[in-house]
Amino acid sequence: MGDESRLRAVVELAQGMAAAHGLPEAARAAAVGARAALDGAFAAVSVWERERGRLRVLVNTGEPAEGEEEFPADESYPVRDFPEMTEAPHAEWARGGAGARVESAAGSGGGRRAAALRRRGRGSCVVAPIVLHGRAWGELYVERAADAAVFGRADAEFASVLAAVIAAGVVQYERLAEARRLAFTDPLTGLANRRAVDIRLEEALEEHHVSGVPVSLVVCDINGLKRVNDTYGHAAGDRLLERFGAVLSVCGAEVPGALAARLGGDEFCLLAVGAGAGEVERAAREICRRALGLGLGEGVACGVASTGEAIGAPRSARRLFRLADAAQYRAKAAGSAAPVVAGRGGPHDEVVALADAPEDEGRGRRRFRGRAAAHAPRPGDDG
Repeated sequence: MGDESRLRAVVELAQGMAAAHGLPEAARAAAVGARAALDGAFAAVSVWERERGRLRVLVNTGEPAEGEEEFPADESYPVRDFPEMTEAPHAEWARGGAGARVESAAGSGGGRRAAALRRRGRGSCVVAPIVLHGRAWGELYVERAADAAVFGRADAEFASVLAAVIAAGVVQYERLAEARRLAFTDPLTGLANRRAVDIRLEEALEEHHVSGVPVSLVVCDINGLKRVNDTYGHAAGDRLLERFGAVLSVCGAEVPGALAARLGGDEFCLLAVGAGAGEVERAAREICRRALGLGLGEGVACGVASTGEAIGAPRSARRLFRLADAAQYRAKAAGSAAPVVAGRGGPHDEVVALADAPEDEGRGRRRFRGRAAAHAPRPGDDG
């Protein structure tokens, strides 16, 4: 395809998205336009649902594989399987860059993309992140048939252009959902916010009281955020928050039905409903491990409270939060690189005792933690 044809394809893609009614139709116009522009046999547009840690397919176009639908109800995949989404250089995205990747069914690597191509009888694919406001929003994925020319460098560069055009088109539909997203989503990390957690936790405890479904809460506090802000500036601190948010999203996806959220400041949480206490603890350990490798900050302090442990009857969402917060405080005070689990200390568990201690009327979780700090040192605490 020559330069003039490619320019016409870009214009047609943008026009198709502008004429669509709603995000699903806009995604379809984007996928159809990109498939034609790249001489593909199949194309899909997906969105990264960060609170679920999943890459969800919005639309499939062209020649689908068996079982694929044009507008799938919930075709989604753990985002951890796609490092181009989670490990790409965010600084480059912030400058407007978004490099595409090409993979071939004949490639020597054992990657998930190449295996999928072979399974589907396709020859190659090109994948381009769709980046909004310096953060990965989703991806454009285009395949070619086995007997077609393999995608090359020029195709990857053109796919990046198409992904940028798609991002511009998505913006108008994102604005339509802005009010709801602001109500339930943290704007910096894209995770759920405290309001969303409170609502889901109340619902979960009602389920627990009726059917005994296990409910677990993991509370994480980033160590060293204040020092990062003071030393490198608040932009660096925001990058640390964003990167840890991505870690929480990826690890949370390992626990079915988990909700990843930023509570505010340097505090995050993972709410799991239906998963066993051991499964949640394993996810918490992985969160701690990955947080140490972020390069900024000093890892996280992590506390876990689960109805599957000896914590007593979960009378309210507030008590479960206090238990998880008390466990997180103990982890921070001990400088622990592993999560602390409430209820593991037997009948005299100090975390449960700390969480159940009387508090003055009107004091919130941070005041609770502040009072607890008067009884024990908190190495590395940033407040």
